[in-house]
Amino acid sequence: MTTETARRLTLGALIQGSGGHIAGWRHPDARPDGQLDFAFHADLARTLERGRFDALFVADVVAVWGHQLDSLSRTGRAEHFEPLTLLAALALVTDHIGLAATATTTYNHPFHIARKFASLDHISQGRAGWNVVTSVVPLEAANFGHDNHLEHELRYRRADEFVQVVKALWDSFDDDAVVRDKATGRYYEPTGLQPPHHEGEHFTVRGPLNISRPPQGHPVVFQAGSSETGREFAARHGEVLFTTQHELGAAQEFYADIKARAAGYGRDPAHVLVWPGLTPIVAATEADARHRLAELQDLIHDDVARRLVQDNIGDLDLSDYPLDGPLPDIPDSNRSKSRRDLLVKLAHDEKLTIRQLAGRYAAGTSVAGTPEQIADRIETWFHERAADGFNISFPYLPGPAEDFVDHVVPLLQRRGLLRTEYEGSTLRENLGLPRPAAAERHLQETGR
Repeated sequence: MTTETARRLTLGALIQGSGGHIAGWRHPDARPDGQLDFAFHADLARTLERGRFDALFVADVVAVWGHQLDSLSRTGRAEHFEPLTLLAALALVTDHIGLAATATTTYNHPFHIARKFASLDHISQGRAGWNVVTSVVPLEAANFGHDNHLEHELRYRRADEFVQVVKALWDSFDDDAVVRDKATGRYYEPTGLQPPHHEGEHFTVRGPLNISRPPQGHPVVFQAGSSETGREFAARHGEVLFTTQHELGAAQEFYADIKARAAGYGRDPAHVLVWPGLTPIVAATEADARHRLAELQDLIHDDVARRLVQDNIGDLDLSDYPLDGPLPDIPDSNRSKSRRDLLVKLAHDEKLTIRQLAGRYAAGTSVAGTPEQIADRIETWFHERAADGFNISFPYLPGPAEDFVDHVVPLLQRRGLLRTEYEGSTLRENLGLPRPAAAERHLQETGR
């Protein structure tokens, strides 16, 4: 383990169109027209880079986020950029910030993903990151010719093999294999080409990848999984782990558990960074900040509140249940098990109505307070080993992002937690993660 003095706070920004709050697009200061406006995203990326964020992260599902038109038509989630296209463009208007995107292992093929993220890593000169997900939205299946969504355990088995194949494809060429020697007429050294020739349960991929090894060796692997299966997958493959934790104690438990699991796979726990989510609402006084959060909660339409619970807790239709009544018994489902368990426990422990549960879920990891209070929260969680950094979401854009960069970041810098300048040229270097050597891939996989 690294020493406390060697640790440095790392930060990512989760960018979700016009904002992360389900009703954020309705806020008077929001820019819902920025959803498909590249200039808007470019300005936002430059703001985050000014705040010395390590990475900008674009979430994604390969469907609209919700299929019930009563609620979908009242959200800003019916349209959003394809992430890799957006990030490739952002690579040209930024210099340092990492560029990470979600890509599902359930409705993609390893060759496609390996090629796209290798290309982004070359375009950005080593700033690409891949958020590995197994898809939790059943609606995605219908967009790929499937009647049913893959079962939870099968999705993770497929994902495990998927990641192995992608890493092998990234290692198709040794680092020094592509020589482009005009004098000898040799473009690459044949001995430096290593086609994977993979045959497994889910994929048969000969290779090699038709692009040289990425500048980072492997783009940084992000992952989010809190179920038992998800934690094991994260401990094997993840380098930056997203998690949703509301209490310090629970966050410390998750942090310690993931680090121990990673060590059990022969990995250095210091090279597995844990990033809880955080949605800061910053104002001059705590009362003002809480008022801003309450304003957002009041903008949630009844249709959206019902679907927000229903779409995240399981496959039970809640349309016949009163919003101001209790949550009914929720059966097991094929969606995210950790998210379902979290919501059921929250509703049970605090005796919440469906409307109240929707509000709590919409607020998510919101923390409303002064810049000093937000900085205190970040510092406490960092020093108390509940986080190595945070995945910062903003309820609407661009104002809250500018508030955080202008008022919270300087406090973190003065406290010696956050860099004042970027130290490295790649995302890996800025995160303090080692660059994997191609030869090590075989040792890593056989150790499983």
